[in-house]
Amino acid sequence: MSSSPPAAGAVGAPSGGLPNAFTVDVEEWFHILDLDEADQPRSFDDLESRVEIGTDRLLELLDAGSVRATFFFLSWVAERHRDLVRRVAAAGHEIASHGYAHDLIYQGDAPSFREDTRRARGVLEDITGSGVSGYRAAGFSITRETPWAFDVLAEEGFRYDSSVFPAKRAHGGLDLDRERPFRIEGPAGGGLWEFPIVPVPLGPLRVPFAGGGYFRLWPLWLVRRAARALNRRGVPVTWYLHPREVDVAQPRMSLPWRRRFKYYVNLAGTPAKLERLLASAGPFEPLVDLCARLERGDDLADPPVRLASVSE
Repeated sequence: MSSSPPAAGAVGAPSGGLPNAFTVDVEEWFHILDLDEADQPRSFDDLESRVEIGTDRLLELLDAGSVRATFFFLSWVAERHRDLVRRVAAAGHEIASHGYAHDLIYQGDAPSFREDTRRARGVLEDITGSGVSGYRAAGFSITRETPWAFDVLAEEGFRYDSSVFPAKRAHGGLDLDRERPFRIEGPAGGGLWEFPIVPVPLGPLRVPFAGGGYFRLWPLWLVRRAARALNRRGVPVTWYLHPREVDVAQPRMSLPWRRRFKYYVNLAGTPAKLERLLASAGPFEPLVDLCARLERGDDLADPPVRLASVSE
């Protein structure tokens, strides 16, 4: 897929910085975190699969907007839908890792995380025949208690991560004073680039807007306004959605009312809302391309963070 200039009225690239990025966390509709009803991986194969429906709809929307994106594949899904991974890659999008088992990082330890990460990456590289540069944790669940996760990712050869959510959230959240991409440096001098999911300041609050339930809840004019505010300060926006968020006919799980609202609010309007966003909030590049820009020193980044300081 070839890229094209942004549509008239687009936000444009952040002043003096990187373009924005659109990302997809490729999971099934039943991959809901930290919930008894969903915590039955041995039964998942008995459930209806709808990941191809949502992912193909996202591919259509991205193609219509001439947008190349980053798809963080859960490798449990990739093993069962190998042709889907290949279709996404053939459309010109980046294939990155979302882990294998969709486990919350802070509920495990470094050895189990390394094992999951190696398994997940191996699945994707076997399918595509290409290397995998990027990683995103399930639920953005790298926290101050798990700085070792960055060390593992760097040691395993990943070039970048996009797991830092610098605001309070149900799963994870790592309140680092960074907005633009930054380097996470390891104790031995290695490291990797971080592309955080940046909230917008609203008085004393930091309000998420760029994906998931936040994107579906807030009106589009407010989402655009938040993106413009960050872009004017030279901060790129990393957007994210899941295939289930453009699949109105997906089965509904029996959830507590707060979780039900979070997962199902405004699903019907999401495809049209996303189509309008993609036409007005670019230009976009895959994260691996933004990473290459940073490695060349072409664009500004925030100061680096050392792994030891993350846990202080």
